[in-house]
Amino acid sequence: MIAAAWLLLSGLFYSLQLSTGSFPKPLTAKEEQHYLELSAQGDIEARNILVERNLRLVAHIMKKYYAQTADQEDLISIGTIGLIKGISTFDRTKGARLATYAARCVENAILTRATSSAEEKQVTDPVVRAVPCFVLLLFR
Repeated sequence: MIAAAWLLLSGLFYSLQLSTGSFPKPLTAKEEQHYLELSAQGDIEARNILVERNLRLVAHIMKKYYAQTADQEDLISIGTIGLIKGISTFDRTKGARLATYAARCVENAILTRATSSAEEKQVTDPVVRAVPCFVLLLFR
């Protein structure tokens, strides 16, 4: 009984600790270089650490583009996919910083989504408007 209560309380404490809403601290320059080297060699864990530590960048970029509160989660998901692509394709021999390159990838992912959703609305609007007119013509 005591063990079950302890397990419940420790689980509750753990969930409260995770839900603080703060991001992990950014990597130092040395740590970033170390994880980039490991990631270039195919280490998935190093790539995951780079993604986790750069999530703050996704949230910062998302703030510039979201229009409604409901869109925030979608934009963070899309931005995270852009971040993963950016970290996976980053070439440190080109001289760019990871944050700069990843920020461009995140922005591209978010803007691509915004453009595609705007095109979908343009395509469906005239069709939706035309359907009632067509239905009226059939039933005359």
